[in-house]
Amino acid sequence: MRPGLHATAYITTLRRCIIGSAVTPIATPPELRSACGTELAQARPGAPISREAALELIRCPDDDLPKLLAAARAAKERFKPGVITYSRKVFIPLTNLCRDYCGYCTFRRDPGDAGAQTMTPDEVLAVARAGEKVGCTEALFSLGDKPELLFPEMRETLRHLGYKSTLHYLEAMCELVLRQTSLLPHPNPGLLSPEWIARLSRVSPSMGLMLETTNTSLLAPGAAHDNAPDKVPAKRLRTIEDAGKQKVPFTTGLLIGIGESPEDRVDTLLAIRDLHERYGHIQEVIVQNFRVKPAIPMAHWPEPSRGDMLRAVAVARLLLPNVNIQAPPNLSAPYYEELVDAGINDWGGISPVTPDYINPEKPWPHLEQLRLRTEAKGCELRQRLPVYPEFLSAAAAQPGLLSEKLGAAANDQGLARMEKAA
Repeated sequence: MRPGLHATAYITTLRRCIIGSAVTPIATPPELRSACGTELAQARPGAPISREAALELIRCPDDDLPKLLAAARAAKERFKPGVITYSRKVFIPLTNLCRDYCGYCTFRRDPGDAGAQTMTPDEVLAVARAGEKVGCTEALFSLGDKPELLFPEMRETLRHLGYKSTLHYLEAMCELVLRQTSLLPHPNPGLLSPEWIARLSRVSPSMGLMLETTNTSLLAPGAAHDNAPDKVPAKRLRTIEDAGKQKVPFTTGLLIGIGESPEDRVDTLLAIRDLHERYGHIQEVIVQNFRVKPAIPMAHWPEPSRGDMLRAVAVARLLLPNVNIQAPPNLSAPYYEELVDAGINDWGGISPVTPDYINPEKPWPHLEQLRLRTEAKGCELRQRLPVYPEFLSAAAAQPGLLSEKLGAAANDQGLARMEKAA
């Protein structure tokens, strides 16, 4: 809150509906104010809301949704006014072999399946160099979780490549990209031990692991995480905490619409908030919505609605007012610009080179369209690095190659130095 902006004025701001750059007051007589309106009126500027308030707001009726969005947008503008960032990336699916069988995933394969692959070093470098030519600064490594523990074929592939495990291979490929290109690696390797967090932090400025949910009932037979041993919430929370103990800038988030309740979404966000309050390392929280695909066990599962998504994003912003909140635009097309009204300050990774291998049926928006839609909402689109500006010093704490590459990539604002027009 600006000096001199009193609580009364802030509450007035919360009761405005922000649509693009226009601000439309909403008159709500006190006698008609709903429980959601009461919670918003009682919110303290800059302070995270309580669990009780979040539970009320995430179920707010449609009539109250504009007030919730206005509150979230006001909180975002207080945090990072006038700007929405994105990371220009290449997507490197190092291997799509995985020992987890999640009900919503089309990325994973078994050996012998159509499309099963493990990339070679030459293939990794070719993708990174293609991205370098068009101004990308991030190499997003996605891969199955420890496939060699289940598949002898993966053990043989790793032996042929000269590595003991998938994580050893990932470490080497991050270093290869770091040494031979200007891109910065951001790995999403699944569960990690403290030792592996330390090793990967020497070759990547940030890393990520989606918490997805704290609801353990989704591990039951027939549920979304049935036969997915690496999706146990306690194990994922432990990895995120271990990263915090080492001050590694970390991306996490929740996946909505996979069988969890609105209360579960709040509790997942609260678990993330608790870790961030203890360690201060959560650089970004992603709110991602499940999308149906024809060849998955959950092919007939209902997708979360537009309202579900907007409520989840807005509540995430109010629970985490000083944390970067991201939602993938390709998964909310064609209305993705409305996510700005819900309080995001980042679009995540967008690639002009590679598809979204996790959701291949949902293409990234063209960067020029993303810029135009962002500006129509009253914000400037800016390109960032895979590590956010406020976490650069933590990522560059160790002298060496990574620190040198970060210095070369970042401008004086901590954003991408070689930022290119959309």
